[in-house]
Amino acid sequence: MKLLDGKYVSEKVKVQIAEEAAEFLNKTGRKPHLVAILVGNDGGSETYVASKMKNCEKVGFKSSLHRYDNSVTEAELLAKIEEINQDDDVDGLIVQLPLPKHIDPEKVTETIDHRKDVDGFHPVNLGRMMRNLPCFIPATPYGILLMLQEYGIDTTGMHCVVVGRSNIVGSPMSILMARNANPGNCTVTLTHSRTKDLKEQVLQADIVIAAIGKKNFVTADMVKPGAIIIDVGINRENSTETKSGFKLYGDVDFENVAPKASYITPVPGGVGLMTIVGLLKNTLASARKEIYS
Repeated sequence: MKLLDGKYVSEKVKVQIAEEAAEFLNKTGRKPHLVAILVGNDGGSETYVASKMKNCEKVGFKSSLHRYDNSVTEAELLAKIEEINQDDDVDGLIVQLPLPKHIDPEKVTETIDHRKDVDGFHPVNLGRMMRNLPCFIPATPYGILLMLQEYGIDTTGMHCVVVGRSNIVGSPMSILMARNANPGNCTVTLTHSRTKDLKEQVLQADIVIAAIGKKNFVTADMVKPGAIIIDVGINRENSTETKSGFKLYGDVDFENVAPKASYITPVPGGVGLMTIVGLLKNTLASARKEIYS
């Protein structure tokens, strides 16, 4: 078994991003600029946004954070997004999820200018991705592709089973792994919690991408020997064992699955770190006008 080390890969890629960001600054006199909007004080969201801002600083980007409490109205939030859309100094805009129940996340996503949608969630970007056209690929799937590339894993002809069908990870991941590219060229099966023969489907997989949001959902009896395991899950549980007061678990029972795998990502230290890299690469591409002029 070989560990797919998100910390190692993300640090390596961030060095490259920092070099390219410095070149961009020298040529244009400005830094790539990422703006984040955070609503409420969800602990997980606070952590994720702080990490994104910190990583922007590390690679030489400008970053800005707009905070709102849970009482912000949908109209106020959409108005702010429209304002940021019109700001030529902003290259990327992300709105951290989840949002309060009175705010429609689909409205928020569709209001973001697709040319600044560095999370890759806008229907324009998802549609262009489906047609294999230049676009901002959703940050987590993009990070997974970068990791597979770094380890030189040729996925051609493999059977990839994706567990989870979300618009953020599962569905786009299934499209990307089927396209004519490397990573890609897989035969893909997209499964979810309602799949009747889920265990049998996963047992056939050369690559398992687990993104269902349930702690230790993929167990050793669901994985064939030598499979490549990509664990997207980040499940937080309160814990007295850690300084933070919580512990993170993946969607894969790592302890028991790892001995059967050829490659596996840990949680933490795997896909989560690569998601930030995908976001940074999209932001740099936006600043350079590589996707949209």
